[in-house]
Parts: sequence; C-alpha cells; structure tokens
Amino acid sequence: MKQPNVEQHAVVSRQEWLAARREHLIQEKALSRQREQLNAARRALPWVRVDKDYRFDGGNGPRRLADLFGHNSQLVVYHFMFGDGWTQGCPNCSFLADHFDGANLHLAHHDVSFVVISHAPWAQFQPFRQRMGWRFEWLSSAGSDFNHDFGVSFTPEEQASGQIDYNYQPLAGGAEEMPGLSVFYRNGGGEIFHTYSTYARGLDILIGAHNVLDLTPKGRNEGPIMNWVRFHDRYTDSTRHSCCGSQGEQ
Repeated sequence: MKQPNVEQHAVVSRQEWLAARREHLIQEKALSRQREQLNAARRALPWVRVDKDYRFDGGNGPRRLADLFGHNSQLVVYHFMFGDGWTQGCPNCSFLADHFDGANLHLAHHDVSFVVISHAPWAQFQPFRQRMGWRFEWLSSAGSDFNHDFGVSFTPEEQASGQIDYNYQPLAGGAEEMPGLSVFYRNGGGEIFHTYSTYARGLDILIGAHNVLDLTPKGRNEGPIMNWVRFHDRYTDSTRHSCCGSQGEQ
C-alpha cells in the first residue's frame, strides 16, 4: 500500500476537521465492537488436551509444561526465533520482545504466566539475552517436539520439500524457525489444554510501538517484513527515516 504524501495533505478549518474526525470516530467505534466480538469468539474456541510430557531447560534442570504456569491457571508462550547454532535472535522477534517486560509485570497479577521459548539450547541464547537486557523467563525446548508440534520449527525434510505448514496453511519456502504465540489453560485438576495459537500478522497485536505509529500522519511507513526494525542497541542516526513501503497481509 502506497503511503500518503504528508507534505501535500489536505488542510481545512477546525470545524471541517471536527466533522471529518466525528465521521472517522464512527468507524473506530464499529471496529472496537467488532474486535470485542472477535475476542469473545476466540475465547469460545474449543480446546485440545495436552497429554505429551514436554520438557524445557531454563538453566536449572528440566521443567515441565505444568511448571511454567506457576500459581496461575493461564500460560502464554511466545515462540522466539532462535535456532540451534544461531548467535543472535530474529530482529523482528526481538522487536516484539522489547514490549514483553512491561506487560508481564501486569499479567503476572492477572492469573497469566508469560514465558518465551526457543528451539536452540539454553546456553546458546544467554549472551544475546544479556546483551538485550530482557528480564522475562526465556526457556529452551531443545530435545523436545514442542516447537514442531506448535508449528514454529521445521525439520530439514520439511524445508527441503519447498513447502511447510505455517499459520494453518501451506507456505512455500519457509525457514527452519518461524514466529508464533500459543496459549494454554490449566484446570483445577491439573489438566492442561491448548486454547489458541497465532502466527505471522496475528502477532501484530503484541507490538505497542505499531499502535502508536498507526496514530501518526506517516503511519508505520514500513517495508516488507518490518525491514526498518533494528535490534534496540543497533539504531544509529543513519537508520533514522530510512523506512518506506508497507507490510503485507496476514
């Protein structure tokens, strides 16, 4: 989608602006109601019982999926792209991760545990984590089927076929690691259920910076796959205002 030329934008009187703004508010309220309906439909989706005994490494011995809930009944897992042998994580996953710590403080007081899980061995992403300064819990699923079962890691055979199953549809030319988010619920009897997963542009809701940019005259002003984004310790004056274009659909 071509971005508007803000230098040639319409300039009107305050009364004309108010009329246009009130008209736009009608659309915003309609979208809010539609979002509430979509959220209700999401909560009404059926669940799948999780019977497999997944194990994770957090540096202090193995952890089971049940352990990740702590005292809460709800668990949110962000599938962070960091594969075996990588020296740093995906820049776009890192952009999302920059938003996690602030929200996690509040989630922990609302019956929600939040963890990040990657496919690489735990020791491999510790230098990168320290560099980024993140505080959220970040675990490894190395040696388990967790990432593959939840649609974010793919075998060499799947990659060699030229098509992977990602975001509930075939995707040509997918990578070994892809981003995603999965949600789980634990009932009073200790049973665990998979309630929801989302991928690709479905993760956009996690990015607070995008919501702010959407309010500005230039909007996100981004190229394909957020190509303006840098690791937060890699921005320089030369990267300012270098973005253009628009990201594709989910």
